[in-house]
Amino acid sequence: MAEHDYTSLYKRAASVLPKSTGDGERFQIPAPDIMQEGKTTTLRNFNDIAGALRRDPQHILTYLLRELGTGGTLAEGRVIFKGRVQAPNVTEKVNLYFETFVKCHECGRPDSHFVKEGRTAIVVCEACGASRPISAVRAKKEETEKEKLTAGKEIDVQIQEISKRGDGVVRMGDIIIYVPGTRAGDQIKIRIEKVSGSVAFAKRMT
Repeated sequence: MAEHDYTSLYKRAASVLPKSTGDGERFQIPAPDIMQEGKTTTLRNFNDIAGALRRDPQHILTYLLRELGTGGTLAEGRVIFKGRVQAPNVTEKVNLYFETFVKCHECGRPDSHFVKEGRTAIVVCEACGASRPISAVRAKKEETEKEKLTAGKEIDVQIQEISKRGDGVVRMGDIIIYVPGTRAGDQIKIRIEKVSGSVAFAKRMT
């Protein structure tokens, strides 16, 4: 990894993270510092975010690229996304990563680490000792996302790519939304017309 390895990031984060004293101190993830230039978007403080989360930067990057439905590279502590990615979208995905891979669902603390039991990844809380499989959290998140997408619901989205049929595509986790008459990069409001399993069809409103 360029500039910083994971060990140095871990030590750096450990020095600034709140202690597990149970006094209600609020943990905060750095807000994404986004710069857009041409057809690319740079997340300039990615190392700070990875350090606060205490997770492998490459693991975080892989998650963000999948959730945002775009490509990107990590260089010198920054992530360069393909296309125009909006700061609120990055913030949402970083928060989802925290909920899935970092936060203890018993005490709410961010002080945790991964362990592997066979093929199962488990988050173990260093504050209260609780543990939980990541697969269960993912399944719950996906179920919640599907419940949110009901016919008639209107949401603000960014078109991430164009399908082979020429429809705009929005990816929300494992759910794909097709929006006819749109272009990659469009920031629009859509109305969900139909939901079928992990596929939804929508109409452009703005």
